[in-house]
Amino acid sequence: MNQSLAFADYAVFIIYFIVVSAYGFTVYHKRKKDEQDAKAYFLAEGNLTWWAIGASLIASNISAEQFIGMSGEGFFLGIAVAAYEWLAAVALIIVAIWFIPVYLKNKIYTMPQFLKTRYNESTALIMAVFWLFLYVFVNLTSILYLGAVAINGLAGGEYLHVIMLGLALFALFISLGGMKVVAYTDVIQVAVLIIGGLVTSYIALTTVGQYFGVGENAIAGFKVLMREAPEHFKMIIPKPNANSSQLDIDKYLTFPGLMSYLAGIWIINLNYWGCNQYITQRALGADLQTARTGILFAGVLKLLMPLIVMLPGIAAYVLYQNGHLPQLVGGKDGAYSAVLTFLPTGLKGLSVAALTAAIVASLAGKVNSISTIYTLDIHKKYIQKEAGEKQQVNIGRIAVFAAMLLAVLFTWNDILGIGGVGGFTYIQKYTGFISPGVFAMFILGMFWKRTTGAAAIVGVILGFVLSVIFNEYAPMLFGNETLLYTAYPNGKGAYEIPFHICMGLSFLFTTLTMVAISFAGPKINPKAFESEPGMFAVKPQTTVLSVIILLIVIALYVKFW
Repeated sequence: MNQSLAFADYAVFIIYFIVVSAYGFTVYHKRKKDEQDAKAYFLAEGNLTWWAIGASLIASNISAEQFIGMSGEGFFLGIAVAAYEWLAAVALIIVAIWFIPVYLKNKIYTMPQFLKTRYNESTALIMAVFWLFLYVFVNLTSILYLGAVAINGLAGGEYLHVIMLGLALFALFISLGGMKVVAYTDVIQVAVLIIGGLVTSYIALTTVGQYFGVGENAIAGFKVLMREAPEHFKMIIPKPNANSSQLDIDKYLTFPGLMSYLAGIWIINLNYWGCNQYITQRALGADLQTARTGILFAGVLKLLMPLIVMLPGIAAYVLYQNGHLPQLVGGKDGAYSAVLTFLPTGLKGLSVAALTAAIVASLAGKVNSISTIYTLDIHKKYIQKEAGEKQQVNIGRIAVFAAMLLAVLFTWNDILGIGGVGGFTYIQKYTGFISPGVFAMFILGMFWKRTTGAAAIVGVILGFVLSVIFNEYAPMLFGNETLLYTAYPNGKGAYEIPFHICMGLSFLFTTLTMVAISFAGPKINPKAFESEPGMFAVKPQTTVLSVIILLIVIALYVKFW
């Protein structure tokens, strides 16, 4: 069991780096004329195929927080955490059929532009600034920090800052070429990510089989997992009672069983996949059918993700509980790295390449979105209104460099304390506070013509305030047991409401408030989006793909309910 990288591992990793870099340069060279076209640079308008859109969506979504964080949740919770991935596939169907037609018909290229078109300029500017801060100081920093820490652990633990700079420069190299380079290199990144991830899962299962005397067989190893940890193969976490242990309560606080499915997990998924510049940007430059097919292709790939990012965590749990994983350090978040130590020379390099691909793709996608919002929604509108196409591209590149530089500076000595709370928790905490208000603002703006700009501003502020109250203060102010919620002891001397329930309650009251405010306005807001007959009609291939995804999700829930 070798815990360090050998020459063959470095060789595999270097080959991956050369292939991605060479392909990115080739794509950039062929599309160098995009430097004269801002929309082509930021959105790859009309240039992305459905498979590039789908692969880029997944590559941008899966990063170190999934590999490390979700594998850790697999160690802790088990298969219940797969709901984030499997219901994301269903959310992508909703986005493809109902959200994307609204964006494309109204020629929406950025999320702040949506808010300006549907509501007013003040709402757009407030959210543009907020998203920039969120993307730079929450998402970009946590991806870079978590990724550097994970790879540094595999490389011997002495190269944190070198790896941090390497990841930043690699992502910078890709992102300076614009969205087309980002998206098409993402195709290679997601291929490496899936192959490397599946190899890790396969080795984890065969290792389990070997230790438990059933042979080096992945299927036999999986059966051992189900036998040794049956509670880890239940999608629904039971509600705690008076006899529940603190461990059982902690699991419910993380994922509150059926209550998660009433609102919380849908808000997370629909807001992330449908109202997020970082994600939707990949589809906004395509025609409707290409965008829909690409999004649904991403939905199909999403169904595979638990095999890659969750299953190694369950394997680590079974091995650890039976004394076969002494190399596990750092609790649940060390599960993925501990499993990687079982990989033979060469394959370990492939898995590191997969992890690097996930990190670099996410970093490149994120800085591209930061660049797009800053250039199109702030600089062009408020600082340099006469900026031409080439100037906008240059401004975008400066924004890419500035965002990455800030991320490196703030993660160099972990100024933000990401390591103290954990990267996965850090992202969920700060994005989760704003999600209910943002999602309410978008969903009502798309599908209810009466929603007003005043309601939108109140909604996003109220959603944040309510999220903070429910998450931090409600048990202390209103008690632990009310008609709306039950708070549980968190093992730290306080009581908490499960995070998903907090999101659902925040969204409910925010939506009701926005509706009440909008009733004071006109019956049809002058800025409401117009709908056309057949606007949401789907072609047979879209229907077939959607049905296939739904049937697979239903089958998985029937099996593991």
